[in-house]
Amino acid sequence: MLSENKLNILKQISGDFSRDEAIWASGYLAGLAGGNSLTAVLPPQQLENTLPNTVKKITLAYGTETGNSKKLATVLAGIVKKKGIQVKLADLSQYKPKDLSKEEFFFVIISTQGEGEPPALAKKFYDHIHENDIDLNALKFGVLALGDSSYPQFCKTGEDVDSRFEILGAQRIVPLKRCDIDYEEEATHWIENVFETVSKTSAHPIKNSTSSKSTSGRKKYKGKVSATVNLNDITSEKETYHIEIETEENLVYQPGAALGIIPFNSKTVVEEIIHLTGIDPDRKIETAKATDTAEELLYRHLNISYLLKSVVAQYAKITGHSIPEVRLSLLDLLRIYPVKNAEEFEEVIQILTGQAPRLYSISSSLEAHGENEIHITVAKSEFFIDHQKHNGLCSGFLSDFQEGEDIEFYIQDAGHFKLPETDKDIIMIGPGTGIAPFRSFLWERDAVGAEGRNWLFFGDRNFVSDFLYQAELQELIKTGSLTHLDLAFSRDTAEKIYVQHKLEQKAQEVFYWLEGGASVYVCGAKEPMSRDVEETLVNIIQKEGKRSKEEALHYLEEMELAGRYAKDVY
Repeated sequence: MLSENKLNILKQISGDFSRDEAIWASGYLAGLAGGNSLTAVLPPQQLENTLPNTVKKITLAYGTETGNSKKLATVLAGIVKKKGIQVKLADLSQYKPKDLSKEEFFFVIISTQGEGEPPALAKKFYDHIHENDIDLNALKFGVLALGDSSYPQFCKTGEDVDSRFEILGAQRIVPLKRCDIDYEEEATHWIENVFETVSKTSAHPIKNSTSSKSTSGRKKYKGKVSATVNLNDITSEKETYHIEIETEENLVYQPGAALGIIPFNSKTVVEEIIHLTGIDPDRKIETAKATDTAEELLYRHLNISYLLKSVVAQYAKITGHSIPEVRLSLLDLLRIYPVKNAEEFEEVIQILTGQAPRLYSISSSLEAHGENEIHITVAKSEFFIDHQKHNGLCSGFLSDFQEGEDIEFYIQDAGHFKLPETDKDIIMIGPGTGIAPFRSFLWERDAVGAEGRNWLFFGDRNFVSDFLYQAELQELIKTGSLTHLDLAFSRDTAEKIYVQHKLEQKAQEVFYWLEGGASVYVCGAKEPMSRDVEETLVNIIQKEGKRSKEEALHYLEEMELAGRYAKDVY
């Protein structure tokens, strides 16, 4: 409260104030009370001009197949919102490309599927920007590309979008960022770069008042392998393992989710690399991915099995060898283009990428198998180089596990590949190990008493030796949990029969289910299975629905956008 003397002085000087002067004076006094001497002594017009002129909004768009990009975009949007930037999240499956010309800041997070293809739900956007000349001169952009470095073109979709935007006249204000499966830390750095760049691009910098850490880190589980069973008969040419893992900690996942695991390299290969290079296996080395002994880095942390072309090019630069643009294992590189000494090899270790996780569809159900048990179905991959047999890194790693051995893993959310409401019908098409998520679906629907019908199309080579989970499926048929089971064993007949042929045979009933609201799921090999199945579905819709080819394609596209047609292919 003012003293009487000060109050009288205030009354004297404010008695003939105009309305604007009274408003200014009240602001002045409020400023003094708040301790902000700068704003307190400025008139209203000048005060307004000193407030940060922040960017009204940026758009953060995502294109996703498994849900990773959407989940990451949501987390990153939260980070920049806390820093004072408004963010509009946009799903590229719904985004109208014609709106690009209206955007000021447009940032894209997009994954790559298989051999360099865009996510199915983002394909319309991808095709539109590549097939049309759009004036993007006013657009400022950046791209975060997600991929899996076990594939040669692991970030191609992001690279394509980035280069196409530039061709269309947009200004790249954040460099293209390529991320492998283990993307959380790099993605956080990318969004920090977006924030800093947008702040500088604004008329005034945006105050970074809140520091945020990414919350997208993966939850790691530790467990023990409790069972490893070869599902193929001894007469089969294949080995497919049903692997059960028990945990002390309760698991959390939905049917359709995947289990992620980082495999270790072959100890024999690591020993040969150490022998060829002469490096001390116990020498501690710090790399961008991990700090450990040379032996442990090569065994547990770094990719040595199939190096990217860019890594091979860096190897050539370090060693001085002239090496063609190829992908080789580290061991093959060392044999053909040896390093000079251990010191030079230590430089090579610094350029090696981290070991990428591998994902396997979960084939169990929390409702049916409990919160402390999880199953996967793994086909052991085998191939020959110079008549010498080799195993796929992760499938060989997993199939060699013995009961009781420790294993660490994480769970990848189901994304778009998840069950509908319990009263809805589902059609599942999954030859070979593509059956894995559908085993999860069936056990889940059985455990919760789902009212919807379940139809499975399964196929493999031979009925006798390759009918995976035969006893279980027959039991589910008996109990009514599996409504229909159609089988295609390609090597049992003179003319090879595949799942798409079984679909054709049941075309009328399949279309009847589609018209009734059934969801369709496809899991397994992308080439040629998933393409053949999709072509068959289009033909069924065209013929049974009496539609044109274009109308049938639109029908299936609408199903996909509604979440009623989902693929998990590789």
